[in-house]
Amino acid sequence: MSSTETGPPVLTTVDGRVATVLLNRPHARNAVTIALARGLHDALADAAGGADVIVIRGAGGNFCAGGDFHEVSRLREEGPDALRPLFETFISACELIAELPVPVVAAVEGYAMAGGFELIQSVDIAVVRDDAVLADNHANFGMIPGGGGSQRLPRIVGVPRALGHILTGDRLTGARAVEWGLAYRSAPAEEFEDVVDALVANLVAKDGDALARIKRLVRRRGELSDGLAAETRETLDHLAGERAGAGIGRFTGRTGEQ
Repeated sequence: MSSTETGPPVLTTVDGRVATVLLNRPHARNAVTIALARGLHDALADAAGGADVIVIRGAGGNFCAGGDFHEVSRLREEGPDALRPLFETFISACELIAELPVPVVAAVEGYAMAGGFELIQSVDIAVVRDDAVLADNHANFGMIPGGGGSQRLPRIVGVPRALGHILTGDRLTGARAVEWGLAYRSAPAEEFEDVVDALVANLVAKDGDALARIKRLVRRRGELSDGLAAETRETLDHLAGERAGAGIGRFTGRTGEQ
């Protein structure tokens, strides 16, 4: 650990049924090192074992500034094989999010650049402050996306916008990120925490099995016909369970009272 590190690169706190995974390198705007990427992966895996919702945040008012240039430079001097773990470990953490049975929310403020921008593309729901600064700015430094952005961004915003953004490195506000479909909701600074809390409370109140199945279906890749068949299987399986029956009973009971 360098003299500027303030503790573990990733911290996890649990409040009831909600786990918060905090990227904890505020002096470096939570830039990604191998240690942070590994810590993120492990924290997500551990949190999913007990929490109903996971929230990813950054310490010190920024989400994540991307790869740590000091670590990239140091590893680059050792050769391509030394750099490989940085990218593979971070990609593994991002990929894990899709596999977890609980919703993963990103609460984004400050800078979310390069790898931080790619992490936002990987979560299930992103809430951003209106004044957040987001960008895939790899090209501005003569680099290319290394955390999945070249593949995820076109699928989220379409090829023209993705290419335009990645090639220019233009910055986006939180509000623009919502317009593009990169984030679910944005909020001004004074309302941001309340919006995040309300979203998390909404998710916690839902049936966890239903959310897990919905997430699995939406995340499913493949042909439409395969996805529709999987949707039917999941729906029938879920409806056969006791919790779905209780939910239907509550609904029909309310309907009968009207």
